[in-house]
Amino acid sequence: MPDTEKTAPSNFIRAIIEDDLASHKWSGRMATRFPPEPNGYLHYGHAKSICLNFGLARDYGGICHLRFDDTNPEKEEQEYVDAIIDAVRWLGFDWHEHLYFASDYFDRLYEFAKYLIAHGWAYVDSQTADEMRERRGSHIEPGEDSPYRNRSVDENLDLFRRMKAGEFADGVHVLRARIDMASPNFNLRDPVIYRIRHAEHHRTGNKWCIYPLYDYTHCISDALERISHSICTLEFEDHRPLYDWILDRLQPVIGWHPQQIEFARLNLTYVVLSKRKLIGLVEQGYVDGWDDPRLPTLIGARRRGYTAAGFRLFTDRIGVAKADSWIDMSVLEECMREDLNLVAERRIAVLNPVRLIIDNYPADRDELCHAPNHPLKHELGTRDVVLTRELWIERDDYMESPSKGYFRLFPGNRVRLRYAYVVECTGAEYDEHGGLIAVHCNYLPDTKSGTPGSDSVKAKGNIHWLSTTHAADAEVRLYDRLFNVPHPGADGRDYLLDLNPDSRQIISARIEPALMQAAAEQNFQFERHGYFVADRVDSRPDKPVFNRTVGLKDTWVKSA
Repeated sequence: MPDTEKTAPSNFIRAIIEDDLASHKWSGRMATRFPPEPNGYLHYGHAKSICLNFGLARDYGGICHLRFDDTNPEKEEQEYVDAIIDAVRWLGFDWHEHLYFASDYFDRLYEFAKYLIAHGWAYVDSQTADEMRERRGSHIEPGEDSPYRNRSVDENLDLFRRMKAGEFADGVHVLRARIDMASPNFNLRDPVIYRIRHAEHHRTGNKWCIYPLYDYTHCISDALERISHSICTLEFEDHRPLYDWILDRLQPVIGWHPQQIEFARLNLTYVVLSKRKLIGLVEQGYVDGWDDPRLPTLIGARRRGYTAAGFRLFTDRIGVAKADSWIDMSVLEECMREDLNLVAERRIAVLNPVRLIIDNYPADRDELCHAPNHPLKHELGTRDVVLTRELWIERDDYMESPSKGYFRLFPGNRVRLRYAYVVECTGAEYDEHGGLIAVHCNYLPDTKSGTPGSDSVKAKGNIHWLSTTHAADAEVRLYDRLFNVPHPGADGRDYLLDLNPDSRQIISARIEPALMQAAAEQNFQFERHGYFVADRVDSRPDKPVFNRTVGLKDTWVKSA
């Protein structure tokens, strides 16, 4: 059984691994890998794959490799390599010495291709891309053999060497596997495994002008690294016969054949995870870059205040399945709440302030009240908040004519100022346009929280507050879901039409002084408002900027 502090949910992949370990199928070896292409930033779907692959290796005493499938020099950059490494580490995983690049194997991949040619399993095709497409066939018609399919081994080897030497322009020749143009599986209709690309590679420079394609490279990289369980999403299920075909033929020279296992990718409501659509959002300026907190990238999630532990909890909770299904965004948000509820210290912020004047409180008096830093962690102690005659409260904490069930301030009603006194509302001031200027009340001196007899006067309402003379100003960014509908772009609709125009609001809020020195990426619960984080990019000492991570549950609002 896996060596874990908490037994992970069982699933079909775990069952396969446990059977393999019991039968000693891989000589006791258990190795997975996370193999991203360094051509973009990771998104929420990648988090599921990362947690799955690294988590399985951890739980079963194995290893997980981080390998970059860097076979397309026109789209790959070191920037993406660095960002992916940072994201995997942020999620809490380490590959130790097992960091690899497909480009590490370019020399060997080239030799394996020559081996396939020498055995008649690969040939150089000189058709144009359009000609190859025309001969590929359809779902009801078989493909046609290339006119170059029966070139001799010697001619194919010669052409392939000259391709490597740079004698030909891009697109003049490709190397294809010779499999079956009549196969019902399009991936077996003589797939291209090498193409000419006169482009500088971010690691190998200009050494190569031919580059292997993903399907050819991926399975060989798995075998060279002695991966036991090659875990990928369902979109690669139809590619598995090609994976096996290549490794079956290279068995005499590699001697290792991993097992490919497919699972359902993450389908999450209210987001798009298509790389093309994400690029569109960034390049067309609908978001402020790849780390925009509204974007479902891991770098954006981190900036929004989502936690690595929350993602790991989410992965465990949704489980692993063979069939595609949709996960509601609320499940991810709930996982973040659960983690933040445990780790985030509490602070007070007034987001839409209006003055509360305690008319019978001395104007020259400052009084300390004590607020716990975390109601579940008494070891974190308390902090001082200063009560004065004039306070900031939330504008919606006053209602002239209250609706049914409204227990906050209205004329004649009593509420408790949290950590302080019970007050009784006496009325309010308005400007000439009917706008609320200030609320007035009187306090009951013998009702201060924590003092004997303080609960003798009952008040159903409980509101937070800040002293107008001690509170500080801060920029607060209120983030909501980027899209208004669960399935953006469904039924062929332009997904951009489903954008939420109110996905971000920037306000000037009042915060307690204890928040002024918040460290970048430090999480807090703003009492009654939800969870917030000090922005990792824009927040500065004495000038904090806070992003809303996720709101509170209604039940938490009442009990927080």
